[in-house]
Amino acid sequence: MNYTLVINGKPEGPYTIDELKALNIKPGDFVRTDAMDDYKEAHEIAELRQLFGFQKQVLIQYYGSFDQRLTAAALDWFFVSGVCIIIAFTISLFITNMMIGLAFAFSLLIVIPIVKFIYQVIMESSAKQATYGKQLAGLTVCDMQGNRLTPAHAAGRNAAKIFSVLTLFMGYLYCYFNKQQQCLHDKIAATLVIKDRL
Repeated sequence: MNYTLVINGKPEGPYTIDELKALNIKPGDFVRTDAMDDYKEAHEIAELRQLFGFQKQVLIQYYGSFDQRLTAAALDWFFVSGVCIIIAFTISLFITNMMIGLAFAFSLLIVIPIVKFIYQVIMESSAKQATYGKQLAGLTVCDMQGNRLTPAHAAGRNAAKIFSVLTLFMGYLYCYFNKQQQCLHDKIAATLVIKDRL
C-alpha cells in the first residue's frame, strides 16, 4: 500500500513502506492512502504501528470538568433512583403489612446504590462508553490510551469511588490538581473522562 506523506506542510508521494522507512517517519507525521478520506497521524494506522513499532497515542483535547461530571452524576442518580422508586411503588401496592412496607421502602437505601453501580459498569464498558447522564453532558470514559473499558476495568473504576468518598469527597476535588482532570478513583483505575470535541 502506498502512502502520501505531509512534509513541511505539503503532501508528497506516494511512498512505499520501504520509502517511508528511509524517510524515518515519526508517529505524529500525517499520512494517507487513496482509500482514506483524510490524513491521519501515522500512529493512528494499525499497519504503520505494527511495522514501525509506534505506540498509539492518546488523541484527547478536552477533559471532563468537575461541573460537567457533577451534572452527569446528578442525572444518573435521578434516572436510577426514579426507576427504582417507580418499581418499588408498584410492588408496594400489593403489600398490606405496614412493617413489611416500611422495611421494603428502607431497603431502597441499599438497592439504589447497587443498581447504580451495575448500571455504571454496564454503560461505561458499552460501545457508548458512558452512562445516560454522561451522554447528555457529552462525556465518555476511557483508559489512558483512549480505549473503551472492559467490564472488569469499569467495575474497578466504580469500586475505587469508595476512596473518593472516604476522603470526605476530597477525592473528587483532586481533579483540580492534575492536568487530565482525574478524580482520585480515575487515578487509581487509570481512567479518563473526556469531553466531546467542541
